[in-house]
Amino acid sequence: MSSTPQQLPLSLRYPPDQRLDAFVTPPAGALAQLRALAGDGEPWLYAVGPAGAGKTHLALGFCAEAEAHGKSASYLPMATLAGRLREALPTPHPALRIALDGIEHIAGRHDDEVALFDFHNAARAAGAGLFYTAREVPDALGLVLADLRSRLSQLSRIRLEAANDDMRAAVLRLRAERRGLVMDAASIDWLLRRVERDLGSLTVLLERLDRESLAAQRRVTVPFLRQVLGG
Repeated sequence: MSSTPQQLPLSLRYPPDQRLDAFVTPPAGALAQLRALAGDGEPWLYAVGPAGAGKTHLALGFCAEAEAHGKSASYLPMATLAGRLREALPTPHPALRIALDGIEHIAGRHDDEVALFDFHNAARAAGAGLFYTAREVPDALGLVLADLRSRLSQLSRIRLEAANDDMRAAVLRLRAERRGLVMDAASIDWLLRRVERDLGSLTVLLERLDRESLAAQRRVTVPFLRQVLGG
């Protein structure tokens, strides 16, 4: 089953900030591969990268892309499903597209690994499409089920790098523009030197600044940021 109610509008299930076309500096060919998987279901993909590299962004964007192709999409966060994965996995069918985000969270859990192995094989037989993400390559995850490790190692791989300040600045600028906010380089630099810099925290902060700016009828400048955030 999907971790998000299917009756919700697409824009609420998969926020515009986390669509494929909003991903800043993707690896060469990665978005084309994900779009192909979302549509035709082949080849299956495995994205690997450190925390904050954009794996969840790609997983959510993949699901939105799949639904735009008329497929049945589900985003499954392994961190919240660990220990009960089998009951959360849907019945595979040809139009199913699943993003399994954070495989490291079930590594070492025998029942979850068996459930995922069974699902992987059933999905392959049914012609479904799977997109996995993890912080490490399969051989480095600590999986106890050798057959699962072997299946995951056979997938085409997307490698993501840790976000640097240039990438964070570009993400902030793009997401601000999508909200109609104008942030100059000085404001972005001020934020990156004074707040939590992971992309999730920056997005939450940007939403707050959007509200504060609208309420105050002011542009987002360094003096405004000092007033709102202190320091």
